[in-house]
Amino acid sequence: MKCLCEGINLSDAVLKVVKACSARTTVPVLECIKLSAKNDGLTLSATDGEISIIKTIPSEVYEEGEICVPGKYFSDFIKKLEDVQIILASDGKKMDIVYADSQTSMQVLSADDFPKIDTEISENSFKLKTADLKKFIAATSFCCATDDSRPILKGCQFVITGNDICVTALDGFRLATVSGKVLSATGNMEIVCPARTLNEIDKMLPDSVEETEIFVQKGMILASSENTILTSRLYGGDFIKKENIIPKTFITEVTVDKEKLKASIERAAILVRGDKNSLIIFDISGDKIEVSSASEIGSVQEPVKAKTDGKDVRIAMNSKFIIEAVNALGEEEIQLSFNNQIQPFICTGVKNKDCLYLILPVRTSNNA
Repeated sequence: MKCLCEGINLSDAVLKVVKACSARTTVPVLECIKLSAKNDGLTLSATDGEISIIKTIPSEVYEEGEICVPGKYFSDFIKKLEDVQIILASDGKKMDIVYADSQTSMQVLSADDFPKIDTEISENSFKLKTADLKKFIAATSFCCATDDSRPILKGCQFVITGNDICVTALDGFRLATVSGKVLSATGNMEIVCPARTLNEIDKMLPDSVEETEIFVQKGMILASSENTILTSRLYGGDFIKKENIIPKTFITEVTVDKEKLKASIERAAILVRGDKNSLIIFDISGDKIEVSSASEIGSVQEPVKAKTDGKDVRIAMNSKFIIEAVNALGEEEIQLSFNNQIQPFICTGVKNKDCLYLILPVRTSNNA
C-alpha cells in the first residue's frame, strides 16, 4: 500500500475514527485503525465490537492495499502533522510515514484479521432536524448509567409513534425525558441506543446539515455525514417505563429564576464537592427557596426568591444532579414540583414542558 494525502485531512479522519478503537481488549486488532487505499481515496475504519466508525478522505493512491496500525499511537502522531503532505507506505510488516524531509516507521498488523463492518443497514429509518437530534442527545445522554450492572440503562430509549418522538434516559437516581417531532419515519419503533454512540453521532454531525436520517435494522443503527459512517449495536431488553416513575400530582410547586437558583446551588456545591453525595438542601417556605450545604470545610445558607404554591418542603439532593438538570433547561424561569422529602421531584421549564427531569432525593437523618 502506498498513498499520499493532506495532513489536515488525515488528522481530522484519524481523530474521528480513533473514538471507536477499543481501549481495553485481548484482541490487539480492535485497538487498531484499518487503512484501505483504493481508487482515489483512503478509508479509515475502527471498531470495538459495539461501535464502528468509517471515514474516507481524498488521496493519491500509488499502490492499493490495506493494513492495520495501532490506533492511539497513530492518532497521536498524525495530529502533529496537520500542516504537511504525508505519504503512507507499507510492505505488510511495517508502515513508513514520510513527511517533509522526515520519515517514521510504525509496526502494523494484517488487515485480514480486522472484523467486517456491516454498513448494509436500511430496513427502517427515521428522519429529523439535525438541531432537534442534537437537542435530544444533549438533553438526555448525561442521565444514562455509566456502570455495567444494568447495561440497558447505559443507553437512551427512542420511542417513535407516528411523527412523535420521545427520548428517555435514567441511571437509577434520576431520569430525563424530552419530546418532539420527527420529519418522517418508516413506522413506529422503539430502540435503546448507547449514550456513547449518540454522543459520537452528535460530534459527527455538523450544524450546517439541516436534516439527519437514522437507519435501524436487526439491533443495529447507522448514521452518516460527510464521508463518515457510524454504526453501532443497540441494547436489547425491556426499558423501564417512565409512566410508572414520574408522579402525576404534586403538593408543592415552585417557580424560580433559573440563573439565580443555579448560581446559589453552585456556590453551595463547592463546600460539599468532596463528599459522596455532594449533598445540598432546599428548604422551601413562603416566597423563597433556601439553599444550604455543610461540610467540615464550612457551611452556606442562601435564600433565593421564588413563587411557591403548596406546603412547605425540606428536601436533600445530589448537587450534581440538580445542577445538570437546571443547566439543560433553556428557559429563564423553571418549575420545581415536590410531594415530600423522600419522593422524587421533577424539574421543567415554565412554558415548555417537552423536557422533564426527575431526581430522587437523598435520605438524611433529618428526613428519614
